Amino acid sequence: MKKFQPQPGFVVQAYRFALDPNAAQEQALRSHCGAARAAYNWAVGWVSASWWQRRAEESYGLAGPELTEWRPWSLPALRKAFNQVKRTDPRFADWWEENSKEAYNTGLANAAAAFDNYAKSKRGQRKGGRVGMPRRKSKHKARLACRFTTGTIRVEPDRRHVTLPRLGTIRTHESTRKLERRIAGGSARILCATVRFERGRWFVSFQVEVERAERTPARPDVAVGVDLGVKCLAVLADGQGEIHHVPNPAHYDTALKALKRLSRRVSHRQGPDRRTGQTPSKRWLQANAERNRVHHQVANLRTDALHKITTAISAEYGTVVVEDLNVAGMLRNRRLARKIADAGFGEIRRQLTYKTGWNGGQVQVADRWFPSSKTCCGCGAVKAKLPLHARTFCCDECGLVMDRDANAACNLAALAAASTTGTGVAGDRGAKAPKPRGADQKTRVTLPSRMAGAGRAGGATLPRQRQAEARDRHQDTATLTLR
Repeated sequence: MKKFQPQPGFVVQAYRFALDPNAAQEQALRSHCGAARAAYNWAVGWVSASWWQRRAEESYGLAGPELTEWRPWSLPALRKAFNQVKRTDPRFADWWEENSKEAYNTGLANAAAAFDNYAKSKRGQRKGGRVGMPRRKSKHKARLACRFTTGTIRVEPDRRHVTLPRLGTIRTHESTRKLERRIAGGSARILCATVRFERGRWFVSFQVEVERAERTPARPDVAVGVDLGVKCLAVLADGQGEIHHVPNPAHYDTALKALKRLSRRVSHRQGPDRRTGQTPSKRWLQANAERNRVHHQVANLRTDALHKITTAISAEYGTVVVEDLNVAGMLRNRRLARKIADAGFGEIRRQLTYKTGWNGGQVQVADRWFPSSKTCCGCGAVKAKLPLHARTFCCDECGLVMDRDANAACNLAALAAASTTGTGVAGDRGAKAPKPRGADQKTRVTLPSRMAGAGRAGGATLPRQRQAEARDRHQDTATLTLR
């Protein structure tokens, strides 16, 4: 599939609407999503079969041209091979005509992308964690989704229905006026549509090429530093000295008591068991649906809150500075994992990235090793250590005392003005910290220029003097002990 390149002045964005399908339409939606999963499993098995065959032949002593040829995993190759077997393969012969060809193309495209990611990860050409070999999708665990790129895809003028290939016209749960009026005015064009079942209902997402007017933030010359946290979801500090605290709604913690009560109710009733073939009781299905309803409500509230925060930030400031947080590593902390996941750090950065571009601003990402919390925003001194429980920053050099998160946000805001220069601290943009024998990056203690100058004038820096005094005190204590 050729990647779409938007024209100048156009952006590609998504419009998502909830659907209210009837029984027949819901059955057709599930059939299309099942067809996509079946095509994906066929592609994974078809490509992997040649790999296992070659491995078996190598164990027999065969080599070179005697081995079975590799089967390609590109989308055109998979589509050609699938079209040759879909009429004769007993897994598809009886029902493949019931669904749109886009359903099978969805599964084949996902398989091609999975094999491509696996090959790039094995060659070291892909960032992130190592990607394993693609595996078959389970009927009970796979997400229901199907993508349509050709055929009749439109939003009806009544703003209450959408039309999709082979599925026909489906009623929407909400009005589609935001998209329909753009299409009617000629400022939007639908590229493709994706139907997905999540949070207990069906959704359709339209990928649309939209013409957006040029916008400018309310304060285009002001940079803001955004420090994310658990107690306060975000602390904003701009270059003019204003500091704003955004409280954490903590939607999951608010609903935790109700979720525990509903989970106990579910566990006390007869649930499904695939090992014994036990089917769930009606009372279990009712209790599970009630519990899922609370989970869906929490997810919707979180999504709404994050969109409101990021929209307000991108519409006001011209430059937004955020941290490059290791969210995956932070989630390994069992004491904070639940609160970090509830805050949605990664989603905030993702939304800020594209919303600032829409509004004419820019996003700067501070280096992951930039010590924003350990650096004094008043004099620039850097602490060697700052435990997590210390919520107030106290500078040992200038005596500054302020909130830890506010100090970090001020340092991030100042980083935007000094993006071309560095303070010499490990992790600064452009700074080169020594790494003897592959040592980890750690914060190096630095002092303000006046302190450093005074230390050089005396022949030694202030930290070395303190280390010498500590050694002298230790020796005096040892002498007294021996006496």
